[in-house]
Amino acid sequence: MRLIGDGARIIDATSGQTLAGERLTAAVLREAESLAALPQGVLFARTSIDVPSVLRYLAAFEGGRALALLDPALETGALVAMMDRFRPGAVLAAPEEEPPLGYVAKDGHWVRTDSVGVRPHPDLALLMATSGSTGKPHFARLSRGAVLSNAHAIAEVLGIGPDDVAPTSLPPHYSYGLSVLNSHLAAGAAVVVEPSGILGREFWTAVSEHGCTSLAAVPYHYEMLRRLKFDPAEHPRLRTLTQAGGRLRAELVAEFDAKMRAAHGGLYVMYGQTEAAPRMATMPADRLAEKPGSVGPALPGGEFSIRHGDGSETTHPKITGEIVYRGPNVMMGYAEDAAGLALGDELDGVLDTGDLGYLDEEGFLFVTGRLKRIGKVFGNRVSLDDLEQAARATELGIEIVAAVPADDKVVLFAEGIAKDVCKQASRALGERLHLHASGFDVRPIEEIPLLASGKVDYQTLAGLV
Repeated sequence: MRLIGDGARIIDATSGQTLAGERLTAAVLREAESLAALPQGVLFARTSIDVPSVLRYLAAFEGGRALALLDPALETGALVAMMDRFRPGAVLAAPEEEPPLGYVAKDGHWVRTDSVGVRPHPDLALLMATSGSTGKPHFARLSRGAVLSNAHAIAEVLGIGPDDVAPTSLPPHYSYGLSVLNSHLAAGAAVVVEPSGILGREFWTAVSEHGCTSLAAVPYHYEMLRRLKFDPAEHPRLRTLTQAGGRLRAELVAEFDAKMRAAHGGLYVMYGQTEAAPRMATMPADRLAEKPGSVGPALPGGEFSIRHGDGSETTHPKITGEIVYRGPNVMMGYAEDAAGLALGDELDGVLDTGDLGYLDEEGFLFVTGRLKRIGKVFGNRVSLDDLEQAARATELGIEIVAAVPADDKVVLFAEGIAKDVCKQASRALGERLHLHASGFDVRPIEEIPLLASGKVDYQTLAGLV
């Protein structure tokens, strides 16, 4: 299997130029030669939504250099702390600041002055930060085989072909955004690199001008698209919407499913984790209405089981427990420091997802919650995800809300909601869960903070409690 399939194209929306065929191959090879000359060790790449970042990623993958994709918005102090732990051979597209001790600035990068570093395991291709909104970053170690198998499996279930065109609606340092890039290039399709994001006017201009056929988005984006009265009929070639990155509320699934059906397209609800390179399941668009709430069956080559509290596993329907996934796209394990980069496969294709759910009679998965997204209200355990859904169901106009634990209560931040409505929401949640309203501190916030991926930045919200 190859990552860059025959006919693959990279279109720079800013310049209008296209890299394809021999031009694309030559550009990747030139970059790979530059990366090969850097000191031994993993390479850190501050990865923006631009063509140079995409080429660096492809060059490292094809050239056998283990690469960690980083958010370019990562504060320099946090970046230097990660460098201390992992001792990268270089930081590509480094900040325009003085490099830390042991590194020199060269050609826009920070290059380690010591040529001796930890040699990554030969199977290791990609490192993706997984802690995101929850704390100290560590990396999921993804092999070349895991990335390739997932890219081709996604292309298969979505029916991606050479005439398909996908815009960069999500950043490539985020696993969902990277999977869009990988699956389209592997299928010999096109990717339009446009940096302004799904809410930018230039983005939609590029979608129309380049005839984009699909769009990937997380739940927050769908909330915004609803407010903007998105109509797929305005983009005649747009036939596929995909959703991952968290649970999309049922009303929006039904709404966008209906919109896409009316436009002779489809909405594909997906489920995955960075640790699975990253997709594990896709709900067929033509069965979405038939099985509301399902994320579909496992991707080709993968399978799900449900783990009981006693450690046993089952595939019997309607039994809820921790979701366990098996497949060729499962990571090799985590890396906490440079020594971890040299480790081999520690998981043998088995991923304990930390999510709760069940399977139906056909093996379609229903995700019901998260083991770790739990708070306590007066000693009672409550699912924070379910609490967010309950707040939206109060019929008080709450649409965008995020819940974080706080001692013996839960704080819910509601975007664009007045203080008096927040008080009503606290009472409504108390009545629904049969607990005193003071255990549900609903607060107004002008705008929910987001990570670059579009997911809620729960860590920042926790700091506001």
